[in-house]
Amino acid sequence: QVQVVESGGGLVQAGGSLRLSCAASGSIFSVREMGWYRQAPGKQRDLVASITSRGSTNYADSVKGRFTISRDNVKNTVYLQMNSLKPEDTAIYYCNAAVVVTTGRLNDYWGQGTQVTVSS
Repeated sequence: QVQVVESGGGLVQAGGSLRLSCAASGSIFSVREMGWYRQAPGKQRDLVASITSRGSTNYADSVKGRFTISRDNVKNTVYLQMNSLKPEDTAIYYCNAAVVVTTGRLNDYWGQGTQVTVSS
């Protein structure tokens, strides 16, 4: 079994910052790509940022220059530093991890989501 747990969401004023964390734990052999997605009410879940195990990153155009994704491979943890937040960043943020479990199988895991609300 693998668990993916996010933390760090909350309420912040426009222009403020938040840092999200996500840790994967359990029957893990290795963690490949990790990423953050978000879903606003009535909208689809979209990629915000992703990072490979070697540190290559990818960002949605809407967050480039404001958000930074990073990871700690020893702790199987990924972070999302969000600066200059805007009301349109309000959403539930989900962590995703592509995990090779101890049986050798590659599985996709999601966290339960953490709410980020940006007030104007």
